[in-house]
Amino acid sequence: MKAEDEKDLSSPSAHRLARLIEDDAGGDVLFIAGEHSGDQHASRVARRLREVCPHWRIAAVGGRELERAGARLLYDLTRDAVVGLVEVLRNYGRFRNLFHALLDWVEHHRPAVVVLVDYPGFNLRFAEALRKRGISRKGGGHVAVYQYVSPQIWAWKAGRRFKMARSLDELGVIFPFEIDCYADTELPVHFVGHPFVRPHYANPLRHDPDGPVLLLPGSRRQAVERIFPVMLQALERLRARGEHRPAVCLYPDEAIHAVLEQCLGRFSEDSLDLSLRSVESGVGAAAVLTSSGTMSLNCALAGIPGAIVYRAHPLTVWIARRLVKVDFLGIANLVLRRQLYPEHLQEAARPDTLASELKQCLDDAERRQRFTEGSRELRGLLGAGSSAPVAERLRALAEKG
Repeated sequence: MKAEDEKDLSSPSAHRLARLIEDDAGGDVLFIAGEHSGDQHASRVARRLREVCPHWRIAAVGGRELERAGARLLYDLTRDAVVGLVEVLRNYGRFRNLFHALLDWVEHHRPAVVVLVDYPGFNLRFAEALRKRGISRKGGGHVAVYQYVSPQIWAWKAGRRFKMARSLDELGVIFPFEIDCYADTELPVHFVGHPFVRPHYANPLRHDPDGPVLLLPGSRRQAVERIFPVMLQALERLRARGEHRPAVCLYPDEAIHAVLEQCLGRFSEDSLDLSLRSVESGVGAAAVLTSSGTMSLNCALAGIPGAIVYRAHPLTVWIARRLVKVDFLGIANLVLRRQLYPEHLQEAARPDTLASELKQCLDDAERRQRFTEGSRELRGLLGAGSSAPVAERLRALAEKG
């Protein structure tokens, strides 16, 4: 890859994709994953796909995990990951340009399958655009469209299921209760099992009663900027109460690492005893404060006791409280249908309260046992009844064409 192309991969500009319409070798399958969690899920599918379809060329608009799995990375979309209405509006022009450039790429190269991984705000609109242009099978073309990981229609925008049925050829869901959400549509839906309970998946986290306190503020810049300082304040309060256990914060990439370093600059190093590590290095932890994202599920499957911390832009929260209809924010809590992890959101995420949560997790053996039992129950729910892995379904879908 040329140096100028490397530079473009980290640029918000869509010009590189426009050039690839003429220059790129194309691909038999295209993955689109806009967040770090989706990039990780997709990378495992890509690795398996290289085994079952070794002749397939894999292209991706995703992140570095897909690239490491052997995909040709056209654009690093995970670098642009945002969350919340306000943040999306600020980046609207960037996503619009990328959207149309990528649509042209698919129309030019006609991969056998486009795999949309989570990221519904972008991906479902993209599926609809493929249909309207006559590129996808649902629009009369030859490109199959597979959605891996369902949008949270059980929380809000349930009506999207009918638009999905018009534009998608198949949907693979990772939570068993999601199948029933599409019962009144003609969309083929399969529970493919959660990737975190597959035999080949290595959880980067484990429970170690003698280990450090773990902080997981997330993978999106805007969220990390709001959540991490509160976690650090809680850590200060914990140490002030006589608990001098060291702490570790894991980050998904160098962009988030820079945000963490910036936040740490406002605190005294002596008051924290905190080290920053890449997620890939993993850690055994005694207790955790985690955002509500994918890593919170890793915590639950590892049986690490702790609490969920989340803060978003006030306008985003105001809108969400009127639209979202769920009992819990944490993934493990939703699957278990009970609050395994106490959730401290917005104003309720106070440093003293969070310090108390950590102290109880470190000192209360009964509470630690509840997390061990919850982990066992969760693993059973997410793994039971799994159908064929996603890679096999993609091969079958391509062969139908």
